[in-house]
Amino acid sequence: MIGDYGLTLISTDVTYDDIGNPVETPKEIDIFCDMKSIGRTEFYNAAANGLKPECILIVHPYEYNNETYIKFSEDAAPKKKYKVIKTYKKNFEELELTCEKVAGNG
Repeated sequence: MIGDYGLTLISTDVTYDDIGNPVETPKEIDIFCDMKSIGRTEFYNAAANGLKPECILIVHPYEYNNETYIKFSEDAAPKKKYKVIKTYKKNFEELELTCEKVAGNG
C-alpha cells in the first residue's frame, strides 16, 4: 500500500517571452509514497560510479512522468530536494525512485 509519506514531484513548464527567450516555470505536484532504504550492494555499486543514493521512494507508475527532481521529508521537517537517479518498475502498481540529495539550492 502506498501512502505513508508525502512527496512533491517537480517538473518544468517552458514558455517563451515576447522576444522568444525560453522562460522556465517550476510546477509542483504532491502525491503519496512509501519509502525503503538503499541496500548495501546497491549503495556501494552506485558509490563506485560517483552516485550517492539516499533513499528509494515507491510511487504509482501512473503518477510519475519522468520528473528529474522531487522534494521529500520523512518527518515534519521541511522537505529536501532530491534528484531521481534511477527508476525501476517493480510491478503494475509500484515504481521505485532511487534518489540522491541535491547539494545547495539545486
